Amino acid sequence: MGLIETSHSQATVLTDSLSLGEIVENGLCIGCGLCRSIADSGDVEMVMTPEGRERPVALRALDKPILARINAVCPGTRIAGPPPAQMNDATLTDTIWGPVERLVLGSAADPTVRFIGSGGGTLTALGQFLLTSGRVKFVLHVAASLSMPMRTERRLSFDAASVFEGAGSRYGPAATLVDFNDVLDRDEPFALIAKPCDITAVRNLARLDPRVDEHMRYALAFVCGGASDLTKSEQVLQRFGLREDELSLFRYRGHGNPGLNRIETKDGRAFEISYRQLWEDEDKWMIQPRCKICPDAIGQVADIAVSDAWLNGGPAVEDEPLNGIIVRTKRGRELFEAAVEAGVLQIKRESDIAEMSELQSHQVRKRRAVWARLTGMVIAGKPVPFVRELALRDCAAQNSPADNLAGGRGARDRAHRGRLGEPPAVPRGTVLGDP
Repeated sequence: MGLIETSHSQATVLTDSLSLGEIVENGLCIGCGLCRSIADSGDVEMVMTPEGRERPVALRALDKPILARINAVCPGTRIAGPPPAQMNDATLTDTIWGPVERLVLGSAADPTVRFIGSGGGTLTALGQFLLTSGRVKFVLHVAASLSMPMRTERRLSFDAASVFEGAGSRYGPAATLVDFNDVLDRDEPFALIAKPCDITAVRNLARLDPRVDEHMRYALAFVCGGASDLTKSEQVLQRFGLREDELSLFRYRGHGNPGLNRIETKDGRAFEISYRQLWEDEDKWMIQPRCKICPDAIGQVADIAVSDAWLNGGPAVEDEPLNGIIVRTKRGRELFEAAVEAGVLQIKRESDIAEMSELQSHQVRKRRAVWARLTGMVIAGKPVPFVRELALRDCAAQNSPADNLAGGRGARDRAHRGRLGEPPAVPRGTVLGDP
């Protein structure tokens, strides 16, 4: 499986479909769960691995047509940017940032939503507005598990209150699309609020299943810094000598910008650390392998993508509640402007590409680095995603040849050492080789 940028006529022949095990073990899986939704009932299950990742496991050999369909939609094997028509139709198209209809700094107008939500509460406010305005029947998003609050699970919200309950960033694994076929079977208009890779998966599926475009009216993304393993959160518990089964609350952030990581126990104890303490040691971020080669963490295939608005990608202590709001499609622009007119969102001021690149400088670096990383993996003989319409070569051209060479060699060497892959997916508590 090779890197292909069709917009630049660069082609590497795509090989046969990968098995679920090969997708996982080559570090391409992000655990979205769409493969489980596509497979026949009972053929695939999602498990929490010892590494703290939600991963699919095939319970029997999958039929070739099913496996081919999974490969066609998996965001670890197929990653497409916005279609050329959308790019050509956009008010602005930038090499790094893709299509932009409008770019502003803003937030939820409701002070409670603004405080509880992440950054400025924009995605929560938009989810609520989609329901109260009657544009959709429900919103598919994620929220803290009610029974295991450190973990994240998919939710269908049919009213604004339910959307509000899911406010605030959720780090760690989340199988947002684990029953997406059942969602489509509802035959009702809905919106998706999710990671960019989740939206990529659904856009892939839309090429095979017309129900996606018929029923999914809006796709809203957050600009993503990477999905961490559950073991990252477990390290926080270890700091305080806690067990997961003691928890009644595990809030990663929110209640401010960024707000504190807060833990509450069933017996009434509370513990807090700052956002900076949570992420102070980059070696312990526990970011999943797929995130390290992500060519679109900025949500180019979403209708609206929302980011934090921190200088150089990190908060001072507590910042003004504010989001970067990237309106990408005409549908997204209609929604955004309607939300502003209805008093749901407020605009601080218009922004531009230069400011967004400063606020999200790490995303610029990632976009410029991905082509070399993927090329290094190909040289190492590893499968990589089939990528198109994301201008990766053009992004890499903004680097020096020496930087690209170093990035490619580094990825090649890490791939040879197995650092870009992961172990076979087994449930926690399972020992490989057991009878």
